[in-house]
Amino acid sequence: MLENLSDRLQDIFKNLTGKGRLSEADVDAAMREIRMALLEADVNFKVVKEFVATVRERSVGADLDKSLTPGQTVVRIVLDELTGLLGGTEARLVLSGRIPNVLMLVGLQGSGKTTASAKLANLLRKQGKRPLLVACDVYRPAAIDQLEALGRELDIPVYRGEGTDAVAIAAEGVKAAIAQMRDVVIVDTAGRLHVDEEMMDEAAAIKAAIKPDQILMVVDAMTGQDAVNAAAAFSERVDFDGVVVSKLDGDARGGAALSVKSVTGKPIMFASMGEKLDALEPFYPDRMAKRILGMGDVLSLIEKAQESAETDISEEMEERLRKAEFTFDDFLVQIGQIKKMGGVGQLLGMLPGAGQLKKQLDGAEIDEGQMDRVAAIIRSMTAKERAKPSIINGSRRERIAKGAGVTVFDVNQLLKQFVQTKKLMKQMQKGGGKGRRGNPFGGGMPPGMAPPF
Repeated sequence: MLENLSDRLQDIFKNLTGKGRLSEADVDAAMREIRMALLEADVNFKVVKEFVATVRERSVGADLDKSLTPGQTVVRIVLDELTGLLGGTEARLVLSGRIPNVLMLVGLQGSGKTTASAKLANLLRKQGKRPLLVACDVYRPAAIDQLEALGRELDIPVYRGEGTDAVAIAAEGVKAAIAQMRDVVIVDTAGRLHVDEEMMDEAAAIKAAIKPDQILMVVDAMTGQDAVNAAAAFSERVDFDGVVVSKLDGDARGGAALSVKSVTGKPIMFASMGEKLDALEPFYPDRMAKRILGMGDVLSLIEKAQESAETDISEEMEERLRKAEFTFDDFLVQIGQIKKMGGVGQLLGMLPGAGQLKKQLDGAEIDEGQMDRVAAIIRSMTAKERAKPSIINGSRRERIAKGAGVTVFDVNQLLKQFVQTKKLMKQMQKGGGKGRRGNPFGGGMPPGMAPPF
């Protein structure tokens, strides 16, 4: 979402860091470019004005670090201020000793609130909690059915109650959680197409009835400043504790994420980075600022790797890789772990200099579907063929191609790349190269997926 802003800022800093000294005119020119880049990203104009003024003031009178050039000093200042703009430090969801803890989600219709409720329940369950979802959106058609469907997919219970009194349903849902020995209740409230008194009154009434420990406002990152204005209105009436930014993986400009903390004073606690129900992540302002400035987010990459890696499988695979004895079954495991981590595209975005790398590739998009095609080809093989690809003759290749819905040429390419990869691993072994224990890539990317980094 913030890729265009990231590219603009990196180009600005590329011009700055190449200079041995910066004049006041150089700083002013850079600030004008930064101002335009932020406004084009739909960042609130008041936020932009204050941000640029602060960066300029610090840059002009900066005490230069001997290890940094003047341009690098400006980059450091922008990183500091951008981190502050996004919230400064991580804002954690604080659960009290009360059983059950009650969390209430509010927001406009279409902001992704119902899906965010299910994602949050899934995240808390991974942390050892036993959540219950309560469906209080009694106005939007099929909203309750949607939450129940998500609950079934996650195997998390959903309380839907009876009637159309959202306040009563919320209160009954908390009682149901106590009866079912659930320690967290997540209440999905109703939204509207725009802020109105009826919605605010109902949200305030639910808050008074269930006395939530935390209230989270869900904002759609793709709606820009409208999302920020809605958050400001909720802040006045309901006084929420934090923000969940949904659809941060979309292709809109992303100014809402950069504006919401300054406008509402409320921190971003979570960011939704995809459609899958495990795509909700804690929001780290410093990591996001570094990603925007092209410095990567290696810590998040490591955390994703540790979360998705299956230790026993990785150790066995590592040993086979060292001996160049891996099979197509190993490649399937690799593909599954990469997809768990969000796919090649998302992993690339966490690496330093990813934006410049994409430019070097002439803007070519990474074909995420290639992983699915490779997996389909491998799954069309018999167990014997996966273990010993050398037995795959012409007729077998035709059968595999038909089963995978690809051409024989695609199968031939995969087999050729498999042989080349084994040769490469043997050469690495002769040269003393060793994989890293626990590396989810197992020391090599699946064939057909030339690593873009």
